[in-house]
Amino acid sequence: MPRPTLTRRDWLQTTAVTAVAGWTLGEWNEVSAAKNRPLTIAPFRFDVTPPIGHSCCGGWIKPVEVVDDELEAIGFVLSGLDKPIVLCAVDWTGLLNNAHVQWRTALAEAAGTTPDCVAVQCVHQHNAPFACLDAQQIVAAQGDLPDIVDVDFFNECLERGRTAVREALNSARPCTHIAHSEAPVEKVASNRRVSRDESGRIKAMRGSSCRNPDLIAMPEGLIDPQLKTVAFYDGEEKVVSCHYYATHPMSYYADGRVSSDFAGLARKQRQSDEPDCLHVYFTGCSGNIAAGKYNDGSHEARVRLTERVYDGIVRSEAGLKAIPIDTVRWSTSELLPPARASFDATAIEQQIANRDNRVVARNRPAYTLAWLRRVEAGMPILLSGLHINDTSLLHLPAECFIEYQLRAQKIDPGRFTAVAAYGDGGPWYIPVAKEYPNGGYEVSVAFCEPEVDDLLSQGMRRLLS
Repeated sequence: MPRPTLTRRDWLQTTAVTAVAGWTLGEWNEVSAAKNRPLTIAPFRFDVTPPIGHSCCGGWIKPVEVVDDELEAIGFVLSGLDKPIVLCAVDWTGLLNNAHVQWRTALAEAAGTTPDCVAVQCVHQHNAPFACLDAQQIVAAQGDLPDIVDVDFFNECLERGRTAVREALNSARPCTHIAHSEAPVEKVASNRRVSRDESGRIKAMRGSSCRNPDLIAMPEGLIDPQLKTVAFYDGEEKVVSCHYYATHPMSYYADGRVSSDFAGLARKQRQSDEPDCLHVYFTGCSGNIAAGKYNDGSHEARVRLTERVYDGIVRSEAGLKAIPIDTVRWSTSELLPPARASFDATAIEQQIANRDNRVVARNRPAYTLAWLRRVEAGMPILLSGLHINDTSLLHLPAECFIEYQLRAQKIDPGRFTAVAAYGDGGPWYIPVAKEYPNGGYEVSVAFCEPEVDDLLSQGMRRLLS
C-alpha cells in the first residue's frame, strides 16, 4: 500500500528546514567543513531499472516491454563536514513531491545525515519511471487507471539505495583535491522555442526529435553549449567525475524499450574507459532545450548523439587540473512558489474521474492536483549548493528553463558553477517570467505563477553569492 501523504509538519521535520511564510524564501542554512577532520568520499551506484510492465513517463506512453540497457542511481557521500553530504543522479524521468523527499530521506538515513544535506537529481529519460506517490494515490483511487509508479518497486529502490550507501561508506577514500573544466558539445542541444510570430508568441515547438525541415533549419537558439566537469581526487587518483550538460536526454522513446539514452550511454562509455573512477551525469536546466535540430528520432541518431556527448566529456576532462581542497561548505534555501491561479482543484478532480477521457488526460492532471495540495499544505522545495574552493555545484528543481542556468553562472563570475536541474519535480516546467505571455507547450504545463522566476533567482543568488 502507498505510504500516506506527508502533512506540512511531517514534511518540515523530515526535510529539516525552516517553515516558510506564504510564498517567500525560507531561511538560508549552511554546513561547513568540520575542524581537523579530513574529507572522505564514498562513491555508490545501484540499479533502478523498472520491471517489465511498469509504467513509463507516468503511464501515458507504452509501458516497459524490453530493457535495452539498465537504469542506475549513481552518486557519492562526502564526509568530514559537520554532517555528511550526499549527491545522487537517477536515470528516471522525475521524482516529485513526497517521492523526492522519501529518496532524500532514505539516502540520508544510510549516510548518517539529514535530508537537507542530500541532493537527488533525475537525468530525465522518458522510457523510465515518473514517480509521484501523491499522484499515484489519486489515480489508484479511480480503480481503472494505469499506475504512475509501482510503490513496491519504488520502495525496493529505496532499500537498494540504503544498502549501496552503507556499503560505500565502508570503503570511503580520502578526498584531497578537486578539479574543474569544460568543453563545448557540438550539434546536440537546441532551443525548442524558436518558431515565433511577430509578437513573440510560440507557433511551433522543436521537440526532442524533429523532422520538420523548416524547424530544423532554424538556428540553435539560446543554449549552454558547454559540458562542465567537476572531479574529486585522492591525491593524484581521480575517484569521482561529475558531468553537467543541458538538454532533454531523449533521442526516441514511447516504444516500451528502457534505455538510459544518449546521455546515459555516453556516461557508460566513459565509465568503461575508467572503471576505477565513478562517472556521474547530471542534466542541467533543459526545460526549453532538446536535441530536435540534430535528431530525427532514428536509431542512428541516438548513436551520433551518444558519440557527441561522449566526445564532450573526454574533451572536458582533458582540461582537469587538480588542486588541494581548501574550503568546503553546503548551503540550502527553500521556496514555495504559488500555484497557477487558473487551476481549479474541483474541475481537475472531475477530469481525472471522467472515464471518457484518455489516460493522458486523467493521469497528467493527477500531478497537477498533487502540486495544488502540496502548495495548500505549505510544503517547500529545497535548493542546495556544494561549494568547494572556487567551484559550486548547484541543485535546482524540476524542468527549469536554460535562462536560470545562464543566470546562475553569472552570479559570481569568479566561481565555476555547474548546474543540475530535475531535482524535486513537483512544479513540472519552470519558465522564466517573460515567457509566460508567449505560451507554448512548456508554459501550458507549468504549475507555478510567473512569480516563481523572482523566487528561484533570489534563491540562487543566496546560495552562490
